[in-house]
Amino acid sequence: MTEKPPLKYLSPQDWELLIEDFQYDVVRREKWTSHYSPLSILDLALSSILRKDFPLKLSLISFLEEFSDSLFRNFEVQLALDRLIDAVRSVVQASHDAVSFSSALKERMVVAVTSILICIGNDVEVCLGQLESLVELLLTIVNRPSHGADRQMRAVACECLRELERAFPCLLAEIAGHIWGLCQSERTHASQSYILLFTLVIHNIVTRKVNVSILNTSVPLVPFNVPQFVVGGSSREVSGLNFKELRRVMAFLLESPQILTPSAMMEFMSLVMPVALVLELQASMLKVQFSGLLYSYDPMLCHVVLMIYSRFVDAFDGQEASIARRLVLISREAQLPLVFRLLALHWLLGFIGLVPDSGGRKKQSIVEIGLGFFYPSVFDPLALKSLKLDLLAFCAICLNTLSADNMGGGSSEVAGPRVSVVKLFEDGLVSVSAFKWLPPWSTETAVAFRTFHKFLIGARSHSDTDSSTNRTLMESTIFHTLERLLVEMTLEFQRLVPVIVAFVDRLLLCHKHRWLGERLLQTFDQHLLPKATIDYRLASYFPIFDRIAENDTVPACGLLELLTKFIVSLVEKHGPDTGLKSWSLGSKVLGICRTLMIHHHSSRLFLGLSRLLAFTCLYFPDLEVRDNARIYLRMLICIPGKKLRHILNLGAQVPGIEPSPHTSSFFNVQSPRPSRDLKKSRNISSYIHLERVIPLLVKQSWSLSLPTLGIGGDKPGYLENIMDSEPPVDMEREVDGSSSIQIISETEKIDHPQEPLRVMDSKISEILGILRRHFSCIPDFRHMPGLKIRISCSLRFKSEPFNRVWGADVPAADLDGVDALPAIYATVLTFSSSAPYGSIPSFHIPFLLGEPPTNGYSSGQKGSLDIVPVENGSEEEESFRAPVMIELEPREPMPGLVDVSIETNAENGQIISGQLQSITVGIEDMFLKAIIPADIAEDGVPGYYSEVFHALWEACCTSSNTGRETFPLKGGKGVTAINGTRSVKLLEVPAMSLIRAVERHLAPFVVSVMGEPLVNIVKDGGAIRDIIWKDGASDSALDVTTSVTDYVEEPLQLKYIDEEDDRESNVNISNRNIGCFLVLIFLPPRFHLLFQMEVCELSTLVRIRTDHWPCLAYIDDYLEALFLS
Repeated sequence: MTEKPPLKYLSPQDWELLIEDFQYDVVRREKWTSHYSPLSILDLALSSILRKDFPLKLSLISFLEEFSDSLFRNFEVQLALDRLIDAVRSVVQASHDAVSFSSALKERMVVAVTSILICIGNDVEVCLGQLESLVELLLTIVNRPSHGADRQMRAVACECLRELERAFPCLLAEIAGHIWGLCQSERTHASQSYILLFTLVIHNIVTRKVNVSILNTSVPLVPFNVPQFVVGGSSREVSGLNFKELRRVMAFLLESPQILTPSAMMEFMSLVMPVALVLELQASMLKVQFSGLLYSYDPMLCHVVLMIYSRFVDAFDGQEASIARRLVLISREAQLPLVFRLLALHWLLGFIGLVPDSGGRKKQSIVEIGLGFFYPSVFDPLALKSLKLDLLAFCAICLNTLSADNMGGGSSEVAGPRVSVVKLFEDGLVSVSAFKWLPPWSTETAVAFRTFHKFLIGARSHSDTDSSTNRTLMESTIFHTLERLLVEMTLEFQRLVPVIVAFVDRLLLCHKHRWLGERLLQTFDQHLLPKATIDYRLASYFPIFDRIAENDTVPACGLLELLTKFIVSLVEKHGPDTGLKSWSLGSKVLGICRTLMIHHHSSRLFLGLSRLLAFTCLYFPDLEVRDNARIYLRMLICIPGKKLRHILNLGAQVPGIEPSPHTSSFFNVQSPRPSRDLKKSRNISSYIHLERVIPLLVKQSWSLSLPTLGIGGDKPGYLENIMDSEPPVDMEREVDGSSSIQIISETEKIDHPQEPLRVMDSKISEILGILRRHFSCIPDFRHMPGLKIRISCSLRFKSEPFNRVWGADVPAADLDGVDALPAIYATVLTFSSSAPYGSIPSFHIPFLLGEPPTNGYSSGQKGSLDIVPVENGSEEEESFRAPVMIELEPREPMPGLVDVSIETNAENGQIISGQLQSITVGIEDMFLKAIIPADIAEDGVPGYYSEVFHALWEACCTSSNTGRETFPLKGGKGVTAINGTRSVKLLEVPAMSLIRAVERHLAPFVVSVMGEPLVNIVKDGGAIRDIIWKDGASDSALDVTTSVTDYVEEPLQLKYIDEEDDRESNVNISNRNIGCFLVLIFLPPRFHLLFQMEVCELSTLVRIRTDHWPCLAYIDDYLEALFLS
């Protein structure tokens, strides 16, 4: 490592630039850190601080404090703290100078160093020496009680010691006696800091149960040593607490609050009350000494009394009324700050909830005290009015509940002996009555409707499911009063309609109180609609009419009658100046009619709505409104209700109705379409053919179907605890129930009761590393697009039968070249399958010519075709075939059938549709190469495939130690495990035939060839390249020299004839092992198939391992077709 250049002092301008760069971003910060190490910057900063003529000392101290955690690395913490403590010692011990080393600089330096040590030196054992040095320096400062010159410095030092005690509890426990003595000796204003420090030390001793003597001062104050129980983290027995000494200390502490400020008093009491509980002190002592603070005009002191009450409720028995009365009076003191008055009301709300409910008398007396004072006054601020209205609603709820309890469960609408709930509501609303004339967006309007909601909901919480409570509320006078008030306001103040609609929406959106919103809509239907004036102002009620139309619990007859009268008035009042207004209002009425048809049964609407629409389409002055009304009327008459709702809803799902399969087709059709002839389309597969380009080796006519043995019907029976507990719903990429998904979500993995076994063996660890890297490249198809396989096919159709069915029956001899050939246009092939292949995209073919007749299409006629001939003639044949690519996203590697449907257009405009022959999907279609990570170079691919093969071979062994290991998939939301199995297949085929078959069909999947004879043969062939060649006869991971007779330890044994032993001995004598193929095949979505082919001269033993055992059912037929054909 090169040495850093010698340090040079930075000028004040340089320091300003450095601080600005550090505060800006990391890039500009590196401009300095590349030239100066963090310790160098610290040394330069400290040297600048110690210089007398440097002007930016306070800025540098703030800079060091701000960037201490990011500036100093772990191994530099001790050095940095040593230098900081030396610097602060020099600053503190320097002679007082108002310019160079002022008191403010010394205090700021002490605070900064303490903060830095707490931030970066949180490990006591690592920074033990530095902590002791700093504490010793601070104790030296505070050990000068009643010294007037440095009283502020001593107070700051006490605050620093208090923060250290809070960061490292019981740090000062052994010197508590010295601190007590300093508290008794201090006579300046710094005594507050001494007392708070001593109180925190006592609090930690009691709560941490540390056995120390407070009166004992045998441990010196300086030099200071950190107690051993702080370093080791151990605590002493609780029985060792000296209660006698602690009670003496508490007596001293309780005599000192008179010298504390309000903020210090609240902190002091938060520390003293836990100590009082442990020492079992009488709560009356605290009540007598501190209850008088409630009558002060400082919110902090009032809060102290309420804190004591919350801890010692029994001690204040009988004084609840006086506390509540004082809080009410505070809220009425107009000269007090608004925040204090609001706090008093909030405290009162909480205080009522804390009062013990012995028969409800105390709570009732408290509420009755406040009833005369909670009414907002005219000149109260709006925030105070809102809170007082909340208190009125709360009082009404409390008294209603108490009255109902006293009456044996009945309901009472009387809040007290003289005041009813309705009167509380009406009198309280007077203070915000101006909302009726203010704009609807005003704050006062929001407060008023918030009060409506509070009084309406009352004590009916969201957790209340009692239906009798709902009936009681609907029969209550407050509900009827609010109903009447809302109707009157709607009729008188149309500007409040949007706010009233929002109020109703709030109730409708709440599952618990939805019935209240529906009841209000019924009230509007019964009382608002008959009183509404039929004129242009009726349009202001349209938002309410929309809500009535959307709710099927409100009968539509009243609304339809009102709208009919409104349309009639629009027709009568129409004139030259009302054209645009008539169109706007008529369109809005039709919009309400459309809402009615969507949400109500058409049978209930038919009579009134048909009259309204008929009158509109006959007499309404605007043409567009008439046309729309005519469309709605025809739809109402001709289309059944359910389909009508589908069409009007334009694809949006209505609750209780399935989405329409023909969304918006009514609006998208531009002209009448020719009808389909189902009789002609019946035998369409006899002349339109979709065929595979590469035929399958095995015509698989069956597939393995596993019964569902798990709890869920969508889990294969052979899987064990591998599905998500709450799988994500994906409508576009739904997972088939029969797919073998062996993926575990990260959440399920964390919550799984049994953690995977972590094997520490180096070999297994290396295998796990390879597998994790491999599986991290495999996408989790549940959360992202999965791996796809593609099946190349070709579409063709024969001209002669096509013309007979769909066109003129022209003799074949009369065909005149390409112009006479039929064609199909805009062909759409749709695919479906019962196998787990995911959603199969459709395929589109713009244009395709029919195949010419084989007998009449002579060589002379070929000259008339506009097709350029090629030497082999295959290009001409391809002109009549359209390439089709079927993309499958398998959920499980298994054969199956893909059903094909076609929809196309003939030249004469006829629509041709039908079912074609199904396409067979074989197990060989599932064969893919393993995914290569992006960081693997091209020349490293063979080695990577070889490593993956060996790792999977080991993992798929039934005795493998990796069986319980899980591997994260790409996407970060799922993990998978390997459940391997193995099998064996003996192929009695000569070596050269097998080698040719492997080169022809399995060459892309061969990862290694072993054995010198086999390597020489395969290399000469040239079909297999870029793999691992091993001339040796064996491999460390795979025993390729194992003969057939050595396979007795495998779980599967083959017996071909009764005289098995004789046969095997003959094989061993006549067969010579010439080498081995290692084949790695990836089976989507995440499985693998491994072959170890031990090639002998007359036969081959194929050892098979896989992590998807159902595929073994198809591999046997595939190997026989591959090598024995």
